Amino acid sequence: MRHWWKALAIALLLGVVCVGLGVGLAPALVHVDRDRIAPGAVDLRITTYRTDLHPGQPPQVWLSNDNQRVCARAVTVDDATHLRATVEVPAGLRAELTHLVVLPPGGDTLALLDAFWTEARGAGIANSPCPDRHAPARASAFSFPNRSLLTESIRNLFFHVPMWFTMMLLMTIGVVMSMRHLRSGSADDDGAALAAVRMGLLFAVLGLVTGSIWARVTWGDWWTSDTKLNGAAVTALVYAAYLVLRGSVSDPRKAARLAAVYNIFAYALMMVFLMVLPRLSDSLHPGNGGNPAFNQYDLDDRLRLVFYPAVLGWMLLGTWAWTLARRLERLQRLHEHG
Repeated sequence: MRHWWKALAIALLLGVVCVGLGVGLAPALVHVDRDRIAPGAVDLRITTYRTDLHPGQPPQVWLSNDNQRVCARAVTVDDATHLRATVEVPAGLRAELTHLVVLPPGGDTLALLDAFWTEARGAGIANSPCPDRHAPARASAFSFPNRSLLTESIRNLFFHVPMWFTMMLLMTIGVVMSMRHLRSGSADDDGAALAAVRMGLLFAVLGLVTGSIWARVTWGDWWTSDTKLNGAAVTALVYAAYLVLRGSVSDPRKAARLAAVYNIFAYALMMVFLMVLPRLSDSLHPGNGGNPAFNQYDLDDRLRLVFYPAVLGWMLLGTWAWTLARRLERLQRLHEHG
């Protein structure tokens, strides 16, 4: 079966779409109505996501400050995703940031890290006891992690990141074919390089579009003046200039050699814009400018089960598209000279 890898690409991407978009996110705390707490009674309004809270079974609620626990004295459930809690905040909490923790009956512990700025800090307090009135936790269904900033947009990991991996694979194929053309003078090698750049540009545009959507959700704007984002846009323009250069030279042989030389420089610029400069300057993008990479704080085993097949599937699809574009370019060349 010569084309097994094409069937594999289709199967992987169908699985990525079905699982990546169909599996729900894990329950999480998403909002609390204040961001500072001072000593005294504090009323909190808490919003959860994908929970099933019941008025007759209020969850446990407590504040966690430097491993010290302050339990709520009263908890009221409004509906499946909203509750209220009253906490008597003592003076003397040690850390300046306090976490909010909710434990639903029979569920997993939900935490909103660094939920509050703590006022009137001191030497620490003793833990306040929390009543244990919960049934054992039920086995949780398979779900994706629920991050307070990313929420449902975390699914874009299966599309945005593989697009850029595929683009870089295609541009690598293109530069290899360009170097082969400079050595052999083969029109077929030049056509293969042209097909790779065209398909690479397609995936670059898809990467820019999916990245812009993700930026709108997480950063609040479709585009920011970020080194990585600007570098990606400039990379796409550099490769678009490759196509312009080919069309500006009338002699096909001369155009092919000029384009091959240009492609080598374009590939070097791509590495600088995407891999080097973002690591040398401030950047909002994960993995750049001092930010931890996605793999270090968001990519857990549940996401890996879909992310790695997505990368392989999109790369195989990109390679398949390149072979088709190469075949089309070859037929066009034969038609022109036939």
